Amino acid sequence: MDPDVKTGLQLVRYPAPRIRAQGFETLLSTIVSQQISTAAAAAILLRLRALLPGMEADAVLQLPAGALRAAGLSARKVEYVEGLARAMLDNQFDPTRFTEMEDQAVIESITSLKGFGRWSAEIYLMFSLQRSDIFPAGDLALRIALRKLKGLDEPLNEKQARAVVASWAPYRSAGSLFLWHYYRGAPA
Repeated sequence: MDPDVKTGLQLVRYPAPRIRAQGFETLLSTIVSQQISTAAAAAILLRLRALLPGMEADAVLQLPAGALRAAGLSARKVEYVEGLARAMLDNQFDPTRFTEMEDQAVIESITSLKGFGRWSAEIYLMFSLQRSDIFPAGDLALRIALRKLKGLDEPLNEKQARAVVASWAPYRSAGSLFLWHYYRGAPA
């Protein structure tokens, strides 16, 4: 075990597991949560669940014009949600196949959709597919926590952060989860 992680675990203990369902609802939630606070995302998701009780792709496209905007989504996010729903209904995007696919193929499939970047795909791999060796280096909180954990003076870019955690393979997902926990709970 990495000695810095061992020391960090003594400070903040083990994080709780994070498991998300696979499929449309989680992908929709990912869009909703982008670049807004957790509280704002939770409020919007409550309104969306009222509009879409089954949280199904086909129901999105049956909503009256303006319903998603009224629920709190920006025009851009409405475009992303409708694009996701359309891609699923047209069989251009099928998350049920992800369990059979390699990590990189899943990332490519998810990022082919408008509104989904590498970070979103990696989060889906970690929490919905429970893949064990994912490190979303694009996450600023992870890089800040890693810098703090390792006692580094300079900020890390994505490439540097991936190099620092290379020895954590094949358990970088567990390391990522720990770093988020450490970010929130480590003493200053």
